[in-house]
Amino acid sequence: MRGQALTYDDITLIPRYSEIESRQKIDLTTQLTTNYSIGVPLIASPMDTVCDSEMAIAMAELGGVGCIHRFNTITEQMNEVMLVTKKLHTFFLMQSQVIPVMAAIGANGDYLERAHALVSAGANVILIDVAHGHHKFVKEAINTLKYQLPSHVDIIAGNVATAHAAADLVEWGADAIRVGIGGGSLCTTRIKTGFGVPNVMSLERCASEVTVPIIACGGIRNSGDIAKALAVGASSVILGSLLAGTKEAPGAIIEKSNGLYKRYRGAASLETKTVHGQATRNVEGESTIVPFKGSVKFVVEGLLDGLRSALSYAGANNLTEFNPDYVQVTNAGMNEARPHLL
Repeated sequence: MRGQALTYDDITLIPRYSEIESRQKIDLTTQLTTNYSIGVPLIASPMDTVCDSEMAIAMAELGGVGCIHRFNTITEQMNEVMLVTKKLHTFFLMQSQVIPVMAAIGANGDYLERAHALVSAGANVILIDVAHGHHKFVKEAINTLKYQLPSHVDIIAGNVATAHAAADLVEWGADAIRVGIGGGSLCTTRIKTGFGVPNVMSLERCASEVTVPIIACGGIRNSGDIAKALAVGASSVILGSLLAGTKEAPGAIIEKSNGLYKRYRGAASLETKTVHGQATRNVEGESTIVPFKGSVKFVVEGLLDGLRSALSYAGANNLTEFNPDYVQVTNAGMNEARPHLL
């Protein structure tokens, strides 16, 4: 893979003729995995400062899904899944489709014991949460999970950045592919290792190679980035920094003289490894505080407003119809796109 690689800021989507009369009627339903769908294409990231049961419940109520993080004991994570399952019981009864309950595991160590515990607690989507998903541990984990877990449990695997990797994960049995290496808001992988592929190229190439749903991970800063990710091949996007700092995100509110804040840390940051007793090596992330944002409902509703507007510019009633073209932009074009009077 050589040549010029593009990311979200490098492109802009091209408007099309539209007959959309009401943006509020635009349908944002999408496939999360082969067998499970969600009402809006948003996933709360499996980070310990982004998603536990409170966030997962809130995201489900808003139409999306939250992935319960794995940076705790098996019992603790199992209890978080049970809280989600218990709270969503009425949703299961009221809806014709089963709502996904999603939780993360690793690819070695206690991954199999953890997966069994999570499924017994009600999880029906298991995400293999590792930085480099094109790896023999992931291959072995998928094979084992597919053999040992009930057939109603879908497996999301990743992260990957190439078409070859995506194709291999599907061949191994993955029901959805998580795409993106080195693009997270606190990720230092590309700086520390030199490896990674810009997001637009990663998504386009992976989506062209496989038919299972693609999940864009990393680099999403606004609703326009979500639209671009969906336009170039993603079925949904994982959100970390956009949801960090909300009331539902794990962690206490920090009071400072200039306002309220919450912790936000990368999954491979030194702080995360230290807090959870992991070996403090292979550090590829940073930690920070972010302003307190209030309820996640207001963040998500703002993102969905922008996304529905994006579909209207493409004349799309739903995500199946949303396939606009794009053009590459220069730095001058990027500056023109931002408010430039202020």
